[in-house]
Amino acid sequence: MLYRLLLLLLGVSSCSGATQEVVIADGSNSAYIIVIPAAPTVLETKSAKVLQDYFRRVSGVQMPIANEGAAAVAKGIYIGHTKKEGIIIPGKLPKESYRIQMRGDDLLICGGSGKGLIYGVYTFIENHLGCRKIADAPPIFTPMKQIKLPANLREDGRPQFIYRESFYPASRDAEYLEWNKVQQFEDLWGVWGHSYDKLVPSATYFKSHPEYYAMVKGKRQPTQLCLSNEDVFVIAASELKKRMTANPDATYWSVSPNDDIGYCECDKCKAVDVEQGSPAGSLIKFVNRIAKEFPDKSITTLAYGYTHRAPKNLKPADNVFIFLSNIDAYRDRPLAEEASAAAFRNDVNAWKALTGNLFVWDYITQFTNYLAPFPNLLTLQPNMQFYKENGIKGVFAQGSGDTYGEWAELRSYLTVKLLENDKADVKALTEQFLQDYYGSAAKFLLQYIGQLHNNMSLSKRKLDIYGNPVNEWNSYLTPEILDGVSQVFDAAEAAVENKPVFAERVMRARLPLEYTVLQQARFYGIEKFGVFEKNDKGQWVAKANLDKKVARFVDNCKKAKVTELSEGGMSPDAYKAEWDAILSAGVTSSIATGAAVSFKFPFAADFPAKGNRTLVDGSPGYGDFSYNWLCFYGSDMVATIDMGSAKKISAIKMHFLDDPRHWIFLPAGIVVEVSSDGVNYRPYATIPTPAIDEHYELAIKPFSAEKADQARYIRVTATNLSALPVWRFRENKKPMIACDEVYVQ
Repeated sequence: MLYRLLLLLLGVSSCSGATQEVVIADGSNSAYIIVIPAAPTVLETKSAKVLQDYFRRVSGVQMPIANEGAAAVAKGIYIGHTKKEGIIIPGKLPKESYRIQMRGDDLLICGGSGKGLIYGVYTFIENHLGCRKIADAPPIFTPMKQIKLPANLREDGRPQFIYRESFYPASRDAEYLEWNKVQQFEDLWGVWGHSYDKLVPSATYFKSHPEYYAMVKGKRQPTQLCLSNEDVFVIAASELKKRMTANPDATYWSVSPNDDIGYCECDKCKAVDVEQGSPAGSLIKFVNRIAKEFPDKSITTLAYGYTHRAPKNLKPADNVFIFLSNIDAYRDRPLAEEASAAAFRNDVNAWKALTGNLFVWDYITQFTNYLAPFPNLLTLQPNMQFYKENGIKGVFAQGSGDTYGEWAELRSYLTVKLLENDKADVKALTEQFLQDYYGSAAKFLLQYIGQLHNNMSLSKRKLDIYGNPVNEWNSYLTPEILDGVSQVFDAAEAAVENKPVFAERVMRARLPLEYTVLQQARFYGIEKFGVFEKNDKGQWVAKANLDKKVARFVDNCKKAKVTELSEGGMSPDAYKAEWDAILSAGVTSSIATGAAVSFKFPFAADFPAKGNRTLVDGSPGYGDFSYNWLCFYGSDMVATIDMGSAKKISAIKMHFLDDPRHWIFLPAGIVVEVSSDGVNYRPYATIPTPAIDEHYELAIKPFSAEKADQARYIRVTATNLSALPVWRFRENKKPMIACDEVYVQ
């Protein structure tokens, strides 16, 4: 009895033991016609043509398209809002939803407003014609001799988020977007992201009206807007109205702080912020006023940086959407349990108490090194489930954007599938993707992915979206590990060497390993695995064929459409130019290389480089402060170098990094002392440093002093700024200095 009841519940006939099927196409024959409304919309016509095209690809049948009522239809595939749909499915479907349903011999595919219909068509094509669109590449399909559908077929679907984006190169493929039910912000937002300077541009107004901008430590700065200034509201509302008139189809309009610090501390703004316990207080008050001016528009704003914390009780208006950022969280563990994500979890709960209109700005790549191995694939699903469980309505998953990044195709595909269904079988999706996209190399790439994730877990290293692939402590990317996984890639390449399409894709997938090897060579410098080695004459020379490895890597980057190696960073050509300079410069001699070094104050634990030996390892620093630079956060650098015995000195040289965007500044002063016994020091040089002026360009600044002397010990004191300059002020931040090497000659 129980067995029969289960069969009934599952819709299975207890007589036949199987669901009856309807034959849609057999061989090259079909009795079916695709039927669209008598007066179809553009989307209905497009949807019918898409279905017709894939039926032809799979079965060889060129199924005709007819308008409803134009001819008698014995068997039809009805697309969109036909009269047949109105009879079988009375009432409207929800926005962006779809239904696929057999009724007798007829098949209906219909959808709610928006792109529900085309979503339904592509779902049918994938689920029942066996086709897949997994990347910005031609779709995958296999010819079928017969196309059959269950007689009781009914599939209802709807994306679980109202806004869904995976920001990778594939998002520029229009079919990829519609097939996988995702969007791009360019199509939805009239104004996107950080927008204060778009609405009230400082280049236009700051000189004549500094009062429009933030009061920071008693001085007006063009960092953010003064949200209590009535003229600012009038100008911003006027600019929005103008843009809305020019772009009436846009869904969302951002009114959000600039990607900067320095919010307004004038009496009026501060009063609101103090009352609400967060700078988000004055923001929401301002945004609510804007939202009231445009009640038929959706206004978005950012809970990011200084506005991440929700106000106490000031609720966003009903047409305001809050974009929450989780930028400070590490990515090796799911957000629901990662300690560094605690503030984000608190923010979600606090904002959720004020509004149900929450989006999340997520980060799924390493922005300082787009090509670096970034083993976060196992966290994608639990993070998406966390969003769903907490009522998040939209997700912007920021990857490498328009440039190629590590596993760009796979990570994008998994993300779009999870945006559609957070309970999707990620293991099956990954295996199918690798098989489809890499052919017989798939099993090796799956092995590589497993090894990398396992190594990361064992290393206990935190996965930082602003990290690097060269940290030698607790690393999942040691040179020894790289050697092992490189052999896996060798096997992958060999498996597809006679299949050019797959071979090129494997080449792209291998770029992160090649990049890591090159970056680590810079890091190790004159040490094992470094750039240079001694020849039989005892001279430092670049390792054989290293220049060819760089050239090959850069050439492959161009083939893979890598346009920049980091967010806003250098192009492959610029990377090669930097390498050319490294190889040309060679090794700078120093009698202090390998000496013992001690510090009065500890260096920044977040950026350990090679620890104490960083200043005497023979390897200069380059543009990335996170390695080869020893950083001192909020303290002076007082470094004592013990050369082991007294040596003649003619010059002492060093470099400091000037990188205000990351709160790294040149020292306020540099003093060099020398000693014979390590107790009694005498002055060697006071090296002048330039005044700190407002700028945001990165530079590596040399400092040196020349003087004949003899000493065993050298003490370098680089004085840090006492406080951040006003133009880079940020609460809970301190100035940092970064030194790469002390050369003694």
